[in-house]
Amino acid sequence: MVDKPRGKTSHDVVEAVRRLVGFRQIGHFGTLDPLATGVLVLALGRATRLARFYAGRRKRYNCAVRFGFATDTYDSDGEASGPDAAPALGAGQLQTLAGRFTGKIPQAPPPFSAKKIHGRPAHELARKHKPVELAPVEVEVYEFRLTGVEGSVARFAVECGPGTYIRSLAHDMGVLHGAGAHLVEIARTAVGEFTLDHAMPLAELNEDAQAGNIAARVIPLENLLPELPRATVLPIIERRIQHGAKFNLPLAQIQPGQVTAAQSGFAELDSGEWKPARLRVFNQQGKLIAIAEPVVPRTYQPVVVLETAT
Repeated sequence: MVDKPRGKTSHDVVEAVRRLVGFRQIGHFGTLDPLATGVLVLALGRATRLARFYAGRRKRYNCAVRFGFATDTYDSDGEASGPDAAPALGAGQLQTLAGRFTGKIPQAPPPFSAKKIHGRPAHELARKHKPVELAPVEVEVYEFRLTGVEGSVARFAVECGPGTYIRSLAHDMGVLHGAGAHLVEIARTAVGEFTLDHAMPLAELNEDAQAGNIAARVIPLENLLPELPRATVLPIIERRIQHGAKFNLPLAQIQPGQVTAAQSGFAELDSGEWKPARLRVFNQQGKLIAIAEPVVPRTYQPVVVLETAT
């Protein structure tokens, strides 16, 4: 987990970490714009197979929005779309504006984004000054809280669901305000259970690599997806799972995840019992070997196999 520096793309960070750790296969659990800093979760090797389970994670950001003019990129890297109005900002008005963007809302992605238009990224068309029309999509903003005002710059804490563009929130707030606005700073402070206080700068990772301590910085597969219930299986079941075959598992062998049953992927049966909707499967040596889903009560199908048969 890296604290991405400003000015670097997520791809830049992946390439830097690839050189440091010697892993060819590296993915991430959600990109960050070059302007952004903060939590960039990188997956090494087999851990990339778990990226699909992190796609819906909530994210948290601290950001600064400059009011007075909009830009074509919706952030400070773009070109101003008009003169600077330099408005006086009131805390009450700003919090009311932010409230308009809380909950499930339709949001149009920025023209300078990776969203595809007829198979081409929107930013390619935008850079050529060609028209970019992106349909709004529904996103969810759980918190949009004003944390401070400094002249024409307002600071906010945001918690949101997947697919939310903070740049669009800033731009759309400026439209409602009437003076225009754009994003000037943004730091991602959390992706699901991964938080900024545990993220490391690239310089620190480089020092660990030179000292031979890089392994201590890698989160084991067994510690991922802690909210999912878990089960430990016998070797005969392990071999079935390694071949991707269905397997039976008594309810008594399943342990809840690290949150309440309802939150950890459990669904309640009519009989009042609980059954896991998704399950982490471990072998007798304590290694995570698969993620499985139920096909019928007490019968599971591996959907990701991490330890295959040799």
